[in-house]
Amino acid sequence: MLTGKLITSVISCGRDRSLMLNNQRSEKIKSTATKVSFLVALFLLWEFLPTWTQSDKIIPPFHEVIKAFWVNLWTGDLLKHVGYSLELIFTGIAIGILLAFVLTALCIISKRFNDVMDVVISIMHPLPGIALLPVVMLLAGLGAKSIVIIIIHSILWPLIVNALAGFNSIPKIQTELGKNLGMKGLKLIWLVMIPNAFPYILSGIKIAWARSWRALVSAEMVFGASGMIGGLGWYIYKTRFFMDVSGMFAGLISVIIIGMVVDELVLKSIERNTVQKWGMSV
Repeated sequence: MLTGKLITSVISCGRDRSLMLNNQRSEKIKSTATKVSFLVALFLLWEFLPTWTQSDKIIPPFHEVIKAFWVNLWTGDLLKHVGYSLELIFTGIAIGILLAFVLTALCIISKRFNDVMDVVISIMHPLPGIALLPVVMLLAGLGAKSIVIIIIHSILWPLIVNALAGFNSIPKIQTELGKNLGMKGLKLIWLVMIPNAFPYILSGIKIAWARSWRALVSAEMVFGASGMIGGLGWYIYKTRFFMDVSGMFAGLISVIIIGMVVDELVLKSIERNTVQKWGMSV
């Protein structure tokens, strides 16, 4: 009798799990179909609206932009700019994340340092990176170093703000438990506080990824190519200057594609395997 109930319970749990997985799979398919349908509708609107409104000289039809994108990609011109931009952005993000980790750790360890950083963040966080560009150019010159500094400034403060918000939201019992197990300082931060604050940290990284592109494109549009090649910001400015409108939009599409690929394949994959898997949320 008891064995029969146990078997029935196991079968019921298996059915419930199978139903849950099927529902999740169905929801994922519906979500993907909605996104694809929206993009198709947007591209169709882009294709025909310029012709209908007779503004195809200002905003070219979508097929002309794709043609320019493919031609520049095939010749390798666009790839050089994309590669250079990604090198600058990943360098800036890597340094920014490292600095944010060190400064946030010091804020957690020292109350006095946290008070000082609170003032620094209030000053620097609202300040656009592009506003600092003339000063950075005087200090670091007109090369790639200046753009990397602007990228670091643009991403550092939201990273710190989100990380501190995550650490401040951790239940006190979690840190007390870590301390009772003999953890303190950086060990407590690394093993207890960072996993608990990870949803906020990941949110800060998403903001940093978006702001890094804004900083790069804005900086290159202001003072041109950095180094011998120049990134996508310089490519967009250059094609606009020579009235290559299709090429200009091809550059914008490149930024969008890279942003979507990193967001969908990298950041959301990390989120699924950490935050969602752990049942956490901001």
